[in-house]
Amino acid sequence: MTRTALYPGSFDPLTNGHLDILQRAVQMYDKVIVTVAVNKRKSAVFTGEERIELIRESIRDYDWADRVEVEQFTGLLIDFARKKGVTVLLRGVRQISDFEYEFRMALTNRRLAPEIDTVFLMPDEQLTFISATIVKEVAAWGGDLSSFVPDNVADALRKRYKEINNG
Repeated sequence: MTRTALYPGSFDPLTNGHLDILQRAVQMYDKVIVTVAVNKRKSAVFTGEERIELIRESIRDYDWADRVEVEQFTGLLIDFARKKGVTVLLRGVRQISDFEYEFRMALTNRRLAPEIDTVFLMPDEQLTFISATIVKEVAAWGGDLSSFVPDNVADALRKRYKEINNG
């Protein structure tokens, strides 16, 4: 029996914290499906397709990359999990404020789908301050992104913000 978990998020952009959580997840599960959430009510720096490609590029050289699938979804996460036959959702928690939000979401998901559990994972303590919001702010001002995101994501952010600032 293959142990599969779903790791959902917007991943706009993928950060080193996300990558750390993913590395931890593949040690615990045979397969991890990274699900890129697309929320039309939020403005994103990258399209869903671009985020999927950036994630795939970021993990390509890891020896566990073949155990990770990356897909896009919209709608209720539990519906996607049921469609995939997954009973474990993975969520990264960096700080108490993350936990409060994630705890409410986990309880909501449990109410809607009691057969699906949520597992919280913490990134390396040196990565707990990294958020997509902070990364986008640093990128918008042309700051050094090397300690926040994989190189390919940093390149894509620099290119995107150059387009935004010149457009």
